[in-house]
Amino acid sequence: MTAKELLSRVRYSLIPSLDQIAELRNFETLKTDILAGITVALVLVPQSMAYAQLAGLPPYYGLYASFLPPMVAAIFGSSRQLATGPVAVVSLMTAASLEPIAALGSEGFLVYATLLAIMVGVFQLSLGLFRLGVLVDFLSHPVVVGFTAAGAIIIGTSQLSKLFGVSVEKSEHHYETVYHMVQAALTDTHWPTFFITILSLAIMVGVKKWRPTLPVVLIAVVVSTVVSKLIGFSGLGGAIVGDIPKGLPGITIPEFNFEIISQLATSAIVISLVGFMEAISIAKAMAARTRDRLDANQELVGQGLSNITSGLFSGYPVSGSFSRSAVNINAGALTGFSSIVTGIVVGITLLFLTPLLYHLPQATLASVIIMAVLGLIKIEPIKHAWKAEKHDGIVAVVTFVLTLVLAPHLDKGILIGVILSMALFIYRTMRPRFAKVARFHDGTFRDLKIHPELESCKKIVVIRFDMSLYYANAGYFETEVLKVFADHPDAKFIILDAEGINMLDSTGQMVLTQLRERLEKAGVLFMVARMKRQFMQTIYRTHAAGPMADEHFFSRLTFALAYAWTDLECDKCDNTKNCPFRVSVAKRLYEDRENIESENKAVIGTA
Repeated sequence: MTAKELLSRVRYSLIPSLDQIAELRNFETLKTDILAGITVALVLVPQSMAYAQLAGLPPYYGLYASFLPPMVAAIFGSSRQLATGPVAVVSLMTAASLEPIAALGSEGFLVYATLLAIMVGVFQLSLGLFRLGVLVDFLSHPVVVGFTAAGAIIIGTSQLSKLFGVSVEKSEHHYETVYHMVQAALTDTHWPTFFITILSLAIMVGVKKWRPTLPVVLIAVVVSTVVSKLIGFSGLGGAIVGDIPKGLPGITIPEFNFEIISQLATSAIVISLVGFMEAISIAKAMAARTRDRLDANQELVGQGLSNITSGLFSGYPVSGSFSRSAVNINAGALTGFSSIVTGIVVGITLLFLTPLLYHLPQATLASVIIMAVLGLIKIEPIKHAWKAEKHDGIVAVVTFVLTLVLAPHLDKGILIGVILSMALFIYRTMRPRFAKVARFHDGTFRDLKIHPELESCKKIVVIRFDMSLYYANAGYFETEVLKVFADHPDAKFIILDAEGINMLDSTGQMVLTQLRERLEKAGVLFMVARMKRQFMQTIYRTHAAGPMADEHFFSRLTFALAYAWTDLECDKCDNTKNCPFRVSVAKRLYEDRENIESENKAVIGTA
């Protein structure tokens, strides 16, 4: 490979979008991507302002976070249709992270929001560069399901004050704040604000029902803004967006206060993982639809750089948006250029169109948020998790409840969910399925507890262990084997079917060796059959095979049985015809014993 070819390969691995440039030479592709980008921008402009408000920031911060970040994510990420920018859950988590250390709307709050975006970006970028995207798997599906449903409820209820035009002091817990909001709404509703709320919701629901292809959010924003100006909404005491600084955001490096960084570290990690989990799940769904290649680690690089860019240009943490990505792919987007067009349209809005947003009611933005999160409140996935595995259902429910109860401290709810999920998984692996088996009529081996009608042999006992054998369950395995030994005083052979053992650690290996030695002293030969390569690698690295490896380890269960039959001279047994292990099969196999021994030695590593 020449240096030029190597450089080219490195460039394309660092910037996957380079291979899409050639596709844009096709006019139809270019036209489709431009239209898709404009369509997404029509949704993004009002949505981003609403989400910035949810994050406790001025609405124009949402526009800043929607200008360069989508472009950077498209250039350095691997997904062609993922629409990056402000999203509801990350916006809520941003507000929850910053409120304990800075007053809402203060200069410190704004600065720390940009700092948080940079921290999120650095963490995501580090994971991507070091190929550690696997860490996202610690956020199990039940945790995400429970957190998302609870987060949607928190997001929706947090907008009540803006929907009814009331104001209340924030309490220590979110549910207390909601209670006070409801009380205030019952007695002090600002009716012009409530009218705008009903108008905005009615437009979005009606248009979505009768003309779903139209930009419902944009229509609601335009109509409510015109109505607001005509009725003098701000003069009636209604809250509006007001002045938005004209022009593009300049680069600003926030002060890196290590005390603040330490306070935000946990939140930054949680936001990084939750945000990327949302982004990659959307990207995977679209990649499956378009059959495009997706690299999770490269997507981490793209998301990380987009967050760093957002922080440097007065934005706040961003992620992939499900609704806008759906709009993008449904509009026919073929390459990441559509996201670049989206960023350009947002830039044009910042340069020339911000005066048009002056009379936009805050109630309309709150209504936009309500409509966006309604689809996130799903109980069915929690029920599904419970049906699939009760432990998963417990994790989903606990995460859901704790997220609601502990709000606004959202990171605590999700961290407890992750810890509980891991703890229950370890608990399940500590007591895996251990079964005594016998041959079924179709030739397979089945659990005697489930099929008690099956005949078993007094002298040959076959057991199965359906889990990796490691330190957490090695003691349980040893106890169960010794129970089998005690329950079968006539046994001469105990055969472990190891097909379900994917991994063997040092503790598991020691237990196997000790069991073999202990049983042999009692006149019982302990054999292992159907081992996997990883299993035997551990055995040979620790020199645990012994000089008689071919008498203890067998590539097939039938080979182990044949060894036992030969030793016991089972062909002379009166019960040969009805033998549960079918001695006749052994006779046919042993006619070609030389080939069998060769295969067996090759598999267990003695050849």
